[in-house]
Amino acid sequence: MYRPDEAGKQGASQPAREQRAPVERGSLLDLLSSDLHEAKSGADGSATDRPAEVQHQSRDVPKASPHPADLVPPVSSAAGARRDSYFPGLSGLSRIGVDDIIGWLRDGLIWIVLALVLCVGAALAYAMTATPRYTVYTDIVVDPSNLNVVSDDVFTTNPQRDAQLLEVESKLRILTSRNVLSRVITQMRLSEDPEFVKPSAFSSLKNLFSTKAEQQAGNELAAMRALSERVEARREERSFVVVMKVWSEEPAKAVTLSDAIVAAFEQELFQSAAESAGRVAQSLNARLDELRHNVTESERAVEDFRRKNGLQSTNDGQLVSNQLSNELNTQVLDAQQRFIQADTRYRQMNDAITQGRTASASEFESVNMTNLREQYNVLQQQIASMQRTYGERHPRLVNARSERANLESAMADEARRILDRAKADMDREQQAFSALRAKASDEKSNVFSDNEAQVQLRDLERDARAKAAIYETHLARAQQITERQQIDTTNVRVISRALPPNARSWPPRTVVLVAGGGFLGTILGISLALALGLWRYIRRPQPLAP
Repeated sequence: MYRPDEAGKQGASQPAREQRAPVERGSLLDLLSSDLHEAKSGADGSATDRPAEVQHQSRDVPKASPHPADLVPPVSSAAGARRDSYFPGLSGLSRIGVDDIIGWLRDGLIWIVLALVLCVGAALAYAMTATPRYTVYTDIVVDPSNLNVVSDDVFTTNPQRDAQLLEVESKLRILTSRNVLSRVITQMRLSEDPEFVKPSAFSSLKNLFSTKAEQQAGNELAAMRALSERVEARREERSFVVVMKVWSEEPAKAVTLSDAIVAAFEQELFQSAAESAGRVAQSLNARLDELRHNVTESERAVEDFRRKNGLQSTNDGQLVSNQLSNELNTQVLDAQQRFIQADTRYRQMNDAITQGRTASASEFESVNMTNLREQYNVLQQQIASMQRTYGERHPRLVNARSERANLESAMADEARRILDRAKADMDREQQAFSALRAKASDEKSNVFSDNEAQVQLRDLERDARAKAAIYETHLARAQQITERQQIDTTNVRVISRALPPNARSWPPRTVVLVAGGGFLGTILGISLALALGLWRYIRRPQPLAP
């Protein structure tokens, strides 16, 4: 039975053209127009070359009434037909072989050569016109712990590893900070260096409407930006070594810049530490005035209270009233002893007189009593001798006894006189003892009142001593920190100075640039040749399968 699609199948089985259309050389638009013209002519030829038998059979077959659903053309088939009409070679991409690629490269050889020449020329021109860069490296050891010049420094050192690394990273940031770079710009006058301050096209016009200060500020800002782009620092892993990289258009200037940055970095660290210590010293000095006033007021309050209450102190800190009371107590004891001795002596003398022992009693001591006793003893010996020689009524014996009676009467009178003197001494000692005891009693009451006042005095003295100790501590600390400002304790050492480089770091050598340009041009040319060959392939109609 005949089916409507047999005509299409028979038409597809016809042999296509076996010869490929010649490739026209020219621009890309010429290639596109030639491919489009070739596709149209191929479509017309396929329609005219259809066998007459198939056309005759199609005329004889009765036409069947179409189904209503077949009257609506499918959208996907229409889009596919349109795509096949523009890119008839898409269906043959899987049949691309090495011969096709070699043919594309042969056809696009001019593009490969052109891209190679252009890239090599561009690389050579860049090598001849590019600004050279000379890079130098400096190795710096940044120890997080400062030099221990004083025992109690303002800045403390943290022994933890992480904290030390953070300290090194902070100092690394200072190395490339604006403060350090500003010092270098001022020292080397980079704001006047054309390498760092490049004049723009409108710089002369802009200078007409700006002052010298504004121009100087603009030049310094431009130099700061240029210098910050040329300086780079990084820390080596697991160490405190910082590597600083600096580049310039001249080798000697690169070395000078590196040394100037290191010197400015050390000065910045010292100035930062000095300013921090200066702020602490300034705060302490501002506090010292108030502390000095407090100490003066406290000491004045102590002296006023002591003067008001009569609390006089000795050199050893003891109150005069206590010392006087102690001395009075000692005097009272001495007076009591003297009174007891005088009273005892008086009583003994009185007993001796009552018992008639004036001639032999040892209590009666005086020069007259001694002479009288000597005379009495001599006379007593004479009387004893006369009694053995003479009789009891002998005149010499009677006279001797009369003299003895006179001596005894004289000794009795002398004894009474000594007794009266002892009585006077006893009364005097008794009065002195009573007076001292009364005075000691009065002084004891004063001591009690002084002790109560001394409690308040000690409180005032403690407050004054505490304020004085704080003032002395702050004063010594302020003087120490003031002296600390003049000492550089930063522990930064340069272990590798910058050396002039032997060759530039950028751009690479001319040979390397030319080789790179040639390689890039070859890649671009090959890519362009393959792209053009692929474009022609997908635009050319493909032969139908038999």
